[in-house]
Amino acid sequence: MPSGTAGPVGNARPGVPIGPATPPGPGAPGNHGGPARPGVPGVPTDHGAPAGPAGPGAPRPGGPVGRPLPPAQTAAEAPAASGDPVQAAPGESEPAMTGRQRLAAGLWPPRVSRAQLIVAVLLFVLGLGLAIQVRSTSDNSALRGARQEDLVRILDELDDRTQRLEDEKTRLESQRSELESSSDQAEEARKQTQEKESQLGILAGTVAAEGPGITLTINDGSGAVESDMLLDAIQELRAAGAEAIQVNDVRVVADSYFSGGDGDIQIDGTKVTAPYVFKVIGKPEDLEPALNIPGGVVQTLEKEQATATVARSEKIIVDALRPAKRPDYAQSSSQ
Repeated sequence: MPSGTAGPVGNARPGVPIGPATPPGPGAPGNHGGPARPGVPGVPTDHGAPAGPAGPGAPRPGGPVGRPLPPAQTAAEAPAASGDPVQAAPGESEPAMTGRQRLAAGLWPPRVSRAQLIVAVLLFVLGLGLAIQVRSTSDNSALRGARQEDLVRILDELDDRTQRLEDEKTRLESQRSELESSSDQAEEARKQTQEKESQLGILAGTVAAEGPGITLTINDGSGAVESDMLLDAIQELRAAGAEAIQVNDVRVVADSYFSGGDGDIQIDGTKVTAPYVFKVIGKPEDLEPALNIPGGVVQTLEKEQATATVARSEKIIVDALRPAKRPDYAQSSSQ
């Protein structure tokens, strides 16, 4: 190339004359610190290269040479990027939510704070404890669902037991007073010892007894009566205050046992057969109702096709005796 002739410089853009650099005007920053185009405020140049005058048909900065800029698009006309929410155009209102949608949006996802969670757990534990307590109290109540007649009978039995205990206490206090005031304390002690021996002999079955009570007769023509039914009758009579019991010819005491069944029932190893006759000494007004309560001994036997009759008497004799046994290991602790 001849000297003094200017050639193309680098990647010069055709149609854009290269002139002397002009300092940027005030308020017109360049791109990346480059000078701004003269006469066009606020339009940056490409990587600080000097820009010529802008005009129609000027190439887009940083784009292909000679390609014109595309027409400007509004926000509504520009396509949405992938994953970006589509915004409604100005002037268009969002679709209204139904009441069910607002309720679902308010409930889910749940917005629970730490304090609310702690209070909820405490309330749950408190409610569970109260429910368990109420259920335990309801299940353990033996009187729940009882009829008024049964409650009255139970109350009368408790009153009778209390009265018997009070009488026993009075009797013991009287004996102590007699021992303390008697001139011949040895004779008085011997007398009380004999009375105590008679009482213990009645309980142990070694002494005959008589007094008011009832007679219970159980007829079992079908052989349906079992040994546990007779034992239930004994337990009911003892709970009602029976002091001496005899079944047929066997004395029933604290250590008596029932065994067998199907017509072969034994009491303390002695066989007993129907009819089973119970001779019981005690207060008749307490013994008879204890057997006739709803669901008691009499109704249970009637369900098994057996009959049970109860008769009161002012004099019942219990004369079946048990041999006195000397204990092998137990000894008196009194000195």
